[in-house]
Amino acid sequence: MTAPIRPDLSMMPPASPLTRPIQDLATPYRDANAPDAPRASREALIWRLVTFVPAMVMTLGLGAMFFSWFASGGLTGTEIALTALITVTFFWIAVSVCTATVGIITFSLYRRTQPKQAALPMDVALLIPVYNEETSDVFGNALAMIEDLKRTPGTAHRFTLFVLSDTRDDAIAAREVQAVAELRAAFPGGPEIYYRRRALNTDQKTGNLANWIENWGGAYDAMLVLDADSLMSGVAIRRLTDELSADPSAGLIQSFPQIIGAKSLYGWIQQFSSSVYGSVLSEGLARWSDREGNFWGHNAIIRTAAFAACAGLPNVRSMRSKSATILSHDFVEASLLRRAGWAVRFMPRMKGSYEEAPQTLIDFILRDRRWCSGNLQHLRLLRSRGFHAVSRFHLFHGAVAYLTSPAWFALLLFWALLGNGENSVLTYFSDENPEFPLWPVMHNENGIYMLMFMYAMLLMPKVMGLIALRASGVHPRQLGGRLRLGAAIFVEVLLSMAYAPVMMVQQTIAVARVAVGVPTAWKPQRRGTQGYPVSTLVKFHCVETVTGIALTAGIAVGSVSLWLSPIAASLLLAVPLSMLSALDLSRWAWARAHLTTPAPATAQPVIKSATIYRAHFTSVLAKGDVKIAAE
Repeated sequence: MTAPIRPDLSMMPPASPLTRPIQDLATPYRDANAPDAPRASREALIWRLVTFVPAMVMTLGLGAMFFSWFASGGLTGTEIALTALITVTFFWIAVSVCTATVGIITFSLYRRTQPKQAALPMDVALLIPVYNEETSDVFGNALAMIEDLKRTPGTAHRFTLFVLSDTRDDAIAAREVQAVAELRAAFPGGPEIYYRRRALNTDQKTGNLANWIENWGGAYDAMLVLDADSLMSGVAIRRLTDELSADPSAGLIQSFPQIIGAKSLYGWIQQFSSSVYGSVLSEGLARWSDREGNFWGHNAIIRTAAFAACAGLPNVRSMRSKSATILSHDFVEASLLRRAGWAVRFMPRMKGSYEEAPQTLIDFILRDRRWCSGNLQHLRLLRSRGFHAVSRFHLFHGAVAYLTSPAWFALLLFWALLGNGENSVLTYFSDENPEFPLWPVMHNENGIYMLMFMYAMLLMPKVMGLIALRASGVHPRQLGGRLRLGAAIFVEVLLSMAYAPVMMVQQTIAVARVAVGVPTAWKPQRRGTQGYPVSTLVKFHCVETVTGIALTAGIAVGSVSLWLSPIAASLLLAVPLSMLSALDLSRWAWARAHLTTPAPATAQPVIKSATIYRAHFTSVLAKGDVKIAAE
């Protein structure tokens, strides 16, 4: 039996407690210390109308098209269900398109935003929660951030770094202690660097941060919450702090982290999409959410006293427990802050905020399952008292992002069973005329137009992202020129379309796991490019493979529509595609030349420094032999 961990407080400052009451979701709450946060401006209300009204109009129009098609032979329950599924799932595509439209309009209207000047200097804690992470990566990033922060001119804010460990492995914890000593030796003149390892990792990351707030939070005006893979430039850290200081109504300001560090093919897809397409969507989101923004759990600055007073999370009922931890805590904490009177803002144009992403398809799916469990939990919180309507939308949208996959999968089954006319598995025989089915009349030309419209809507945010690329500060020559950018876009779109059906099935599985109460393990994220054995791939992707075989067989005998061939091919090839996702791009000359992203071409010094310091810590820790005390 493993010995209990003794909480290591020898590397912490004197306690400065802060009261953190647990919130009652059944009772509205207003923080007496919150200034009157301005309501959404008239401009923000206009952007909300521009986003949601056209989305609803397009959705109703598409629903009417399908209703008209099916109604030609009289509506059945199956046809009504199919039309409802199409309408509901399409609305979220339309919202994305309209959000991107708002983004591209505002990029044109507001070319630059002027940074605010800090009202007063602030004491800011930089918090890095860790849980069995790769120590050299965490502390390499920390060293790069502190170094960049020290050489960045700016206001008189005071910064302190805390590494908050929930690590269960004593060997990893020993390396963390050694790395803290190395980090302190690198900055003898400050800032202060502290380390705490919890005895019990109660409530996971939420409990880790709560423990710091309750014991040391009172000494700090603000906390900048980071993830183990977060990296921020000194300019970005100071800019966030200045903005919070200058806006007394703001309780939280979220940055837009760019993905960096992609080494594999799947990592590159995520990094390219974030860099090239993400800016226009984030810009649109910032405009219509205004001061009712959201929190993504990291790379955000938070007013410590406000968070303590307003965002203490209660446990909630779940499938397996009457008192379960809220998993996707960040969305709920943003909602609680806004409920209490504090503004929650989003700054998508601020540069210098970075994160990493899983490098393989399976690692991405495993992380996605954790997010699915947490986001679906939000459905139970929609009736909480006092939440702003936009906060409720954020919570609902996070859940719907996963619920649309089962809906798309149901549509796939409907479409497969509908098939080709007389070979359809779903039949349309009526009692009045049992010998002659009444097939829905849909001319092939109309079907092609409808499919083209659906694909156009799916690709439109990508197109708008490209249009807004220059406005967001990235020139095509930073990506190797228009020809190389065109090649990269073609590869990214092709791969995204190939992986989308696999993710649809996997998210359907994730939703089903939540529905039947299968627990999701809390494990550190694998960030390497190591692939998985073929046996693991086959077992992991068996549902997609079997579905692909069934669809392919149906197409071969003519009972399934030929239009489903691309989806059938992706599902049938799920195992090879998963294997391909771990491909190390550094070994392929063509990939190095053509699959570029803005981040490496415009890398700030902090990114280059982090790479160097990670290698430094790897070398230093390999020679150490430090033991941590345990009872």
